[in-house]
Amino acid sequence: MTPPKVVHVGAIPVGGHSPHILIAGPCVIENESVILKTATAIAKIAQDLHIPYIFKASYDKANRTSISSFRGLGLEAGLEILKKVKKEVGVPILTDIHEVQDVAQVAEVVDILQIPAFLCRQTDLLAAAAKSGCVVNVKKGQFLSPWDMSNVVKKLEEAGSTSICLTERGASFGYQNLVVDMRSLPVMRGLGYPVIFDATHSVQLPGGGGTHSSGQREFVAPLARAAAAVGCDGFFMEVHPNPEEALSDGPNMVRLHELRGLLVQLQAIGEVSRKGDFPPLT
Repeated sequence: MTPPKVVHVGAIPVGGHSPHILIAGPCVIENESVILKTATAIAKIAQDLHIPYIFKASYDKANRTSISSFRGLGLEAGLEILKKVKKEVGVPILTDIHEVQDVAQVAEVVDILQIPAFLCRQTDLLAAAAKSGCVVNVKKGQFLSPWDMSNVVKKLEEAGSTSICLTERGASFGYQNLVVDMRSLPVMRGLGYPVIFDATHSVQLPGGGGTHSSGQREFVAPLARAAAAVGCDGFFMEVHPNPEEALSDGPNMVRLHELRGLLVQLQAIGEVSRKGDFPPLT
């Protein structure tokens, strides 16, 4: 299959025959100390392994199981911390957006605007993100087939953006579970844009904890290895120094001290799977 076009996040190329990128960080901005510690540590690991790195954390998690769940520090405080990460750690930044009115302010700080899975069909939000000048990363809705993302891509293109990435994060069949269909990766890459595999949200168990989501961290590595073999352009992982104490998505986040070993595995598999284009069998 022909590789997707290259999308640039600052100086980082994504897609084409470029190396896998890593998008990683805690699920939500808990406090400045955790965010800076995690971003600095991941950046060092990525630098050692020569992996292009983009930091990720959310200033607000609008889609939570319970009304009492921690959502983050909010727009103003969250953006101040993301600014500090960008200045002190020196890496590009990705964060989620949920409201059209937030787009302009967030776009002044971050490099990638991420559209959450449940909002991937929201036309006004997609159009606003497309017009921001930022790269737009859209998570495929748990309720969509991969080929349905062609309509999402068309909305973004018609709103003026071709700096697009698509992310696979599993499909929901109810009963607090997600299933990853690896066919989704080549299908979405066939739309012409880079595809990222979200290794940690794919093992989430939505609402599996009753008043919060649960997860199966033990399947992060097998699914990520499979995605590296099938073919993708990067990996999205939520990473935390101590997931047991995390305020959101702890059960499916990668432990910071285990990240390096996993990335080494993915690099080895990626080197084999990306040596050339593999035409589909007919």
